[in-house]
Amino acid sequence: MDMKKIMILALSILLVQTGFAQTKTSTPKPKTTAAKPPRMVEIFTGYGNMIIKLSDSTPQHRDNFIKLVKSGFYDSLLFHRIIDGFMIQGGDPASKNASDSAMLGNGEAPGDRIPAEFNPKLIHKKGALAAARDDNPEKASSNCQFYIVDGQKYDDVQLNQMECNIRNTNAAFTYTDAQRKIYKTAGGTPFLDQNYTVFGEVISGLDVIDKIAKAPRDANDRPLQNIRMKIKMLN
Repeated sequence: MDMKKIMILALSILLVQTGFAQTKTSTPKPKTTAAKPPRMVEIFTGYGNMIIKLSDSTPQHRDNFIKLVKSGFYDSLLFHRIIDGFMIQGGDPASKNASDSAMLGNGEAPGDRIPAEFNPKLIHKKGALAAARDDNPEKASSNCQFYIVDGQKYDDVQLNQMECNIRNTNAAFTYTDAQRKIYKTAGGTPFLDQNYTVFGEVISGLDVIDKIAKAPRDANDRPLQNIRMKIKMLN
């Protein structure tokens, strides 16, 4: 083989290798998107603070709550209704400057109700954050008032009955073994499941719920001493 042919062959091999290298390095790498962390808020009270994780499974309730928190809507509002072994409720804008004898619980923020976002994975366990509502047939939520579950413990017989009641409106509903364990050990208010929208949970400060729920109250379940809140975003 003469020198000219050898040089042509070498050049051909080099071109093939170069083209292969370019093809190999130009292959795009798959994009990975990190999951966004859940939105968190902190509720400050005279009895201590609670950190709440909002649920991404209820985006309309989550986003509405975040909007109100960022605007300072809840600052200085009251937990105006408390029932030991049941829940603590707040968020009525009329409570900010209410007299001691004022009846509270009917106030709303500007705008419409929030459509119900029931999710069988979100139950009324102790520490659940849920939206209050009136008796509207769509079970749409108040656009500002909320409650946090205190609750009690339930056994399987009681849970079976409540599960049966829920199936009258949601035939596919069934408590998982893990949910049953939560209600039997930590407690909650299972009779509210699939009837009021749960959109978050307390992940720190469960003891604060107990302290507020046990505060002295009047015949309308309003605390005898005002319990004010302040809420801020944590992320």
